[in-house]
Amino acid sequence: MVAPLEQRLGDFLRKKNQTLSVAESCTGGSLAQRLTSVPGSSAYFWGGVVAYHNRAKTVLLGVPSDILKKYGAVSGETAQAMAEGMRRISGTDYALSITGVAGPDGGTAKKPVGLVWVGLASVAGVYVFKKIFSGDRKTIRRKATDEALRLMGKNTRSFGGRVQKFT
Repeated sequence: MVAPLEQRLGDFLRKKNQTLSVAESCTGGSLAQRLTSVPGSSAYFWGGVVAYHNRAKTVLLGVPSDILKKYGAVSGETAQAMAEGMRRISGTDYALSITGVAGPDGGTAKKPVGLVWVGLASVAGVYVFKKIFSGDRKTIRRKATDEALRLMGKNTRSFGGRVQKFT
C-alpha cells in the first residue's frame, strides 16, 4: 500500500532536514491539519497562517494591497505573494499557499466555484498552479490540499530528489 501524500512528503523533508510552512485561505487550515496528522511532523513542519480575509493576507503575510485590488484574492499573483510571504516570515525551505473559491457561493463567470490557485516558494523561486475542481465545498477543499501536496512532490521529483527550478 502506498503511503499518503502527507506521509511521503514528511519522510522526504525529514530525510533532507528541510522545513515547510503553509499559508491557506479557502482550505481554512486543512492542509496544516493533514501535515500535522503525521507523527513526528514537528521535525519539519513550522506551522501556518489561515489568512481568510484580505486584511489577514496583507497584515500577516505581507500580500501587497495593490495585488488584491488588481487581481483579487483568488489569483495566481495572490497565491505567489502568499507563498513568498509565508516563506519570508517562517524562514522555511518551502512554503505552500492555497487560495480559491470553495463554494457553494462566491463564484463568478471569471472565477467559478472550484477555482483554486496553489503556490510553492523555495530558494529556487516560486511556482504557481491553477486548477478548477468540481464537487461540494468539502470535496473542493480536499482536492485543493491534495493538489498542494502533489505540487510539492512534483517539484521535488516526487520527494526523491533536488528541487527543480521554478518559474
